[in-house]
Amino acid sequence: MTRTRTAPVYSYRQIWKIAYPILISLVMEQMIGMTDAAFMGRVGEVELGASAIAGVFYMVIFMIGFGFSIGSQIIIARRNGEGNYKETGNVFYHGVCFLLGLAVLMVILTELFSPWLMGRMVSSEEIAGAALSYVKWRLPGLFFAYVTAMFRAFYVGTTQTRTLTLNSVTMVLSNIVFNWILVFGKFGLPALGIAGAAIGSTLAELVSLIFFIVYTMSKTDCARYGLNRFEGFHFRKLKDILSVSVWTMIQNAVSLSTWLIFFLLIEHLGERSLAVSNIIRNVSGLLWMVLTAFASTCSSLVSNTIGHGYPDAVRGLVFRILRISYLAVAVLAVLIASFPQAVIRIYTNIPDLIEASVPSLWVLCSAYLLTVPANIFFQAVSGTGNTRKAFLLELSALCIYMLYCYFIMHIIRADVAVCWTAEHVYGAAMAVLCGGYLLSGKWRDRVI
Repeated sequence: MTRTRTAPVYSYRQIWKIAYPILISLVMEQMIGMTDAAFMGRVGEVELGASAIAGVFYMVIFMIGFGFSIGSQIIIARRNGEGNYKETGNVFYHGVCFLLGLAVLMVILTELFSPWLMGRMVSSEEIAGAALSYVKWRLPGLFFAYVTAMFRAFYVGTTQTRTLTLNSVTMVLSNIVFNWILVFGKFGLPALGIAGAAIGSTLAELVSLIFFIVYTMSKTDCARYGLNRFEGFHFRKLKDILSVSVWTMIQNAVSLSTWLIFFLLIEHLGERSLAVSNIIRNVSGLLWMVLTAFASTCSSLVSNTIGHGYPDAVRGLVFRILRISYLAVAVLAVLIASFPQAVIRIYTNIPDLIEASVPSLWVLCSAYLLTVPANIFFQAVSGTGNTRKAFLLELSALCIYMLYCYFIMHIIRADVAVCWTAEHVYGAAMAVLCGGYLLSGKWRDRVI
């Protein structure tokens, strides 16, 4: 490849400049789940446990489409790095068309099969019923969430991440207001409980989409990026996008499915264990969003760097991102581990539940020693464009993870804190597999 431009050398300052708006947006998005959990923690343990099952169930469905947007983001970043800016808009519009069709399919399939699935997955009829109520009202938000995911892919892929902050602040404030009104029944409306939390989150996603549309039309150079016109849908173009995106779709669906299985295994240990795990899942989200901000930045910058024609710069870039990721995550993990009860009180005011959650919280924080390199290396592999290999590597790690989960939860029926050591197993497997592939250099010849 002819090198017509200077090799991009992303300093720590530049990495942070791109990552921090993603981080702020993820903080805001995480507060959507935190809001639902916090409201349900004040309604009852059944509702809190049901929101865990239903929330992960919905996320499995959402992440199928989000996986497509991640693949699209990698392509957008590559075209951006090549200077082929108008093609980024073409990829965006094809992605929107595909995801709207996918949303129709997902809503139909979920309406048909979720009662059957929930009845067989969850042993408690009370929790199953509450979870179905949540899923029913959360599904319409899929249309808004899928299109919003493509906007996010465009802005991260072109390294214009500042808009994510504004969008997410708007979204989370909307969700808090809608939840407060609908869960507890304010302004003369009936108190809808867990259904109100689902409706509130769906309305917040609609607000988020409207924001992105208005912002893009008024603030973005639509002509430069080919967003001012859609030249028509072409199946050949979709096929090219799917050659990268199909593996991120499958990877996200499989990854979240194992997370759902984890909670189903926990649910069989009792309602208290499930409630504890829902709290720990939400606290984990605080750490996860920091890591994800740098991991998303890693994927985009790796793809941009290769697009410039400098694959030799990738390894140094990845390790710079790894170092800054460790620093950011470690600060937050130490704070959480030092004041566990204060953090847990965000999600519940039940004294026994607070005390029961502390050991699991400490286990979770220690797991991030392995989770940080696992996710940075994985997103770097995805950023090279070899998403099929990234999927196969994670699939191998997930097989190890699920075998461990089955052993400690179903065979041994260990304490819930011990069950959370499964995060250590997953992180170690991913770090070794993805790190080894990056060091091998076998990704260099991948063309997208």
